[in-house]
Amino acid sequence: MINKFYNYFKIETSVLDLIKSQFFLQLIATSFFLILNIYLSKNSFSDSEIADLISYRFLAVIILSYPFGYFISFRKLKPFFVASCVLLPIIAILLVLMIQYDLNQYLKIIFFIWGILFTMFQISVLPYIMRHTNSENQTYAISLSFATHSIAMLIAGIFIYILSNLLDIDEGQILLIISCFGFLSFYFSQKIIEPENLHRINKTQRNYNWTLIIQCILPTLVIAIGAGLTIPFINLFFFHSFNIDSGDFALIGGVTSLFVAISSLIVPFVKKEFGFKKSIINTQLMSVLALIALSTTAYYNQYNFVVYFAIFFYMMRAPLMNMAAPLTSELTMIYVGKNNQEMLSAIVAAIWSGSWFFSSQIFKFLIDLKYSYSTIFYITAILYLLGIFLYYLLIKNFIRNKNS
Repeated sequence: MINKFYNYFKIETSVLDLIKSQFFLQLIATSFFLILNIYLSKNSFSDSEIADLISYRFLAVIILSYPFGYFISFRKLKPFFVASCVLLPIIAILLVLMIQYDLNQYLKIIFFIWGILFTMFQISVLPYIMRHTNSENQTYAISLSFATHSIAMLIAGIFIYILSNLLDIDEGQILLIISCFGFLSFYFSQKIIEPENLHRINKTQRNYNWTLIIQCILPTLVIAIGAGLTIPFINLFFFHSFNIDSGDFALIGGVTSLFVAISSLIVPFVKKEFGFKKSIINTQLMSVLALIALSTTAYYNQYNFVVYFAIFFYMMRAPLMNMAAPLTSELTMIYVGKNNQEMLSAIVAAIWSGSWFFSSQIFKFLIDLKYSYSTIFYITAILYLLGIFLYYLLIKNFIRNKNS
């Protein structure tokens, strides 16, 4: 197995520089994911108001993704990486300062700009990898790119736990410190080399196959809607159900991300052993079972030991669901072909953020109606199962087309 991991060192240098810059942006994103909601809650924002604010980040992606995907299909991608790496840390710092100084009227604008900048970077990553890696390295490069999120969350979680619990620094100051580290992403983005690529599409050659694209986005859409009801608010679930504060949740999230990182890095070997169908479907199904079990623990929170079961199921769910993500990304990128990859990447980003925008509004509506977190998470599980079934149908088509 150790010898097999040598393949990660064979990834093209420029792609590795991209992944390094992605890591430092993810360091900001994961830190805000871990503790921003709790920080807002401690600053007198209700759960409904927090959901409303977060939705504006996703609204930006809905508006930008399609035109951006069309725009980048015949252009170099490095300028978008550089711009995001310069501006996103600045926006993150402004966001915290506005909360600290009660400039709440500007928060929706800042969340909106955050969504634009992060989208510029994330939409461009997969097309860049597909353009500038050979077929042997693609699975490894995609897996490593996905692993940046979990590795960043691991480091951020440990860092937040130390600063919060041991040094008694509040969430706002912690987010400011981590945002400053995010500027290192600019250093690595500047090192990215983007050679001319024979497969680059020019303005006159763009003919998108919408049948293939729609087949790929349907399962993503269903799963993304379900995820948007759960993932952005999982820290509030632990905060309200088990009184787990930001520092402790950061540590839980960090340790969970270690498992997510490991699961992402072993994806190429799982794919080689079991193929797309078993690797994707089985891991997603096990993840849904873990989510159902996690949701159920809230009904027994009067027993102190139940919190450990909740943590266990949370730590199971995330690696299993995230293990499928690099595989579904590679599968769909191959399925649609080179001419459709930029557009698919853009639409997938729009779907995730768009569905999370609407899901955040649905979450706000359900919370206002006094629905419990567990009930909302059960809805997510049902949507996940539907999405898994759609992925099953897509994989059958993929195998049939490959064989023919």
